[in-house]
Amino acid sequence: MKQRTHIVLAILLPVQIGLVNLLSRFPHFVETYYSNGVYPVISKIERFLVGWTPFSIGDFLYAFLVIALLRWIYFRFKTKFKTPKKWIIEAAAILSIMYGVFHILWGFNYYRLPLHRALEIENNYTTEELMAFTKELIQTSNSLQLQITQDDSLKVDFPFKKHEIRKITIDGFENIEQEFPKLDYNQKSLKPSLFSIPLTYMGFNGYLNPFTNEAQVNNQLPKFKLPSTASHEVGHQLGFAKENEANFIACLVTMNHPNIYFRYAGNTFALQYCLAELHRREPKTTEILVKTLNYGVRLNYREMDEFWEAHENPFEPFFKIFYGSYLQVNNQPDGMKSYSYVVALLVNYEPHPELQKAIPTSPKGR
Repeated sequence: MKQRTHIVLAILLPVQIGLVNLLSRFPHFVETYYSNGVYPVISKIERFLVGWTPFSIGDFLYAFLVIALLRWIYFRFKTKFKTPKKWIIEAAAILSIMYGVFHILWGFNYYRLPLHRALEIENNYTTEELMAFTKELIQTSNSLQLQITQDDSLKVDFPFKKHEIRKITIDGFENIEQEFPKLDYNQKSLKPSLFSIPLTYMGFNGYLNPFTNEAQVNNQLPKFKLPSTASHEVGHQLGFAKENEANFIACLVTMNHPNIYFRYAGNTFALQYCLAELHRREPKTTEILVKTLNYGVRLNYREMDEFWEAHENPFEPFFKIFYGSYLQVNNQPDGMKSYSYVVALLVNYEPHPELQKAIPTSPKGR
């Protein structure tokens, strides 16, 4: 009976893959019935069950899965890969279960409507529009830095402990949820990852555990980076699966945050992406614009560069390749490059978030 169950589950794996591929062609259906229907209920239940723990249940789950995988590999070598039919079917059955659970609990969000269509805005922009928006961000970032430090040559040091930054992150979602109902964040579950050190050497800021719906933050990050990272992961929790969309949510939350330190983190976060895209188009002009940044702002950017440089290792590129492949499989054909497309959402969203105190419910396209 057990073997028969394994066979059935193994057969269901390609069937599930086919159904997911079919469903991906109907983003309106996914948006209506999953992302705005079933998923909010599932995610709130999950966060209610595990969100109260101060540590990550999902990290323990991943540790268990890694140990189980190593144990499985060990026994395959010990038995010299005998009875391949049996263990191949068992492996396919387990993959089938994980594939199905992943999509039911969170993964179908990859196939919802693109955010620019849900917001009814354009996803293209001219270099002139990008230039104007980048200049606005530079002006705002300089102003915030000066307000905080009273000296344009000093970097901004966050006066909060890291657990306080996670709590203040939640305040940002509460601040805009009335104007942006899809960012209503109930049943909080935002935690430091138990694997923060490995995440650092892998080159990642954090991640969402799709099986427990816990937002994991790399607690090794400098405080300057934590507001945008925490907001990004909560964005994933709320069903915005694609990286560019979660980054846009992070910008909305932090740039409109009542806390000036978070607004500074949000504006410089958005500015970083805009400068990178502008440099690709107009490198000489971008170099001139960078010089208009307060020296203190550039010191904060340097702080992040030095952090990642200190943790460079020969294995990091392989983790990036693996994750890029994961993104491509899950409806993000540009892989990790899709992160840069947050610029399109930022430039086209009106009025620009750094120029407003509240977010309109019906933004207009250009």
